Amino acid sequence: MSSSDRPFSTRLVLEAGQADRQYWRDLWHYRELLFILAWRDVSVRYKQTTVGILWALVRPFMTMVVFTVVFGHIAKVAADTAVPYAIVVAGGLLPWTLFSSILGDASTSVIANSNLISKVYFPRLIVPLATVLVVVIDFAVSLAILAVLMIWYGVVPGWQMLLMPLFVVLALLASLGPAIWAAAIVVKYRDFRFVIPFALQFGLYISPVGFPSSVVPERWRLLYNLNPMVGIIDGFRWCIVGGESAVYLPGFILSLAVTTFFLWWGIRTFRRIERQFADIV
Repeated sequence: MSSSDRPFSTRLVLEAGQADRQYWRDLWHYRELLFILAWRDVSVRYKQTTVGILWALVRPFMTMVVFTVVFGHIAKVAADTAVPYAIVVAGGLLPWTLFSSILGDASTSVIANSNLISKVYFPRLIVPLATVLVVVIDFAVSLAILAVLMIWYGVVPGWQMLLMPLFVVLALLASLGPAIWAAAIVVKYRDFRFVIPFALQFGLYISPVGFPSSVVPERWRLLYNLNPMVGIIDGFRWCIVGGESAVYLPGFILSLAVTTFFLWWGIRTFRRIERQFADIV
């Protein structure tokens, strides 16, 4: 029998640890699935809504109004700033909304896609990453609020505005670590999903959203920057108003270090628990 007449056969070799070594390669290979899941979430979110994507404007706008009234007119925080207080609030609220939306949506993303996870193989990290793309779309829309406010108050941005994309990326990284960690923990401990909204509500008031971080006493400022969003919000606000909102450099460096730690810890925890997802979702 010639070699061309022999039946075709294949041999599958299973090697311990092979999947782990190829995980990040597989993540790139399945990148189309990332965009498919993101587009599905966008279409589902706005399919049956009356005002559609305008909800991305309504939520931060109403929060900004509340903060402006409470801190600006009642607490008189506005008197401590040389720029319109609404700009100060918007400069803190937009990166915080980006952070909180990613953490809130990604924390339940694995549970929400349990049917998909239990049937086919793909790097599970794609699921929380898809929610990030959805939130980024909302964030891009909500930037219109900032643009309108700056035009209304006649605030002309300086060269610092060119660095705003950098702080947006830092906000994404700061949220991604806790979000990935929470996504894995919620799969294993379902009750933990109720802790996330409470933690985000608490974090909103201890972050410099409605006030500049300069109001914190000097001896506590470095400790205050253990909250990674402090340095990022300060930087985002500095991009808008320039020298009126200087960045506290030691605190900013500490915020970057904390962001890096949580990103490492989140990925490490997710990869450790990911192997059990199909059994426990």
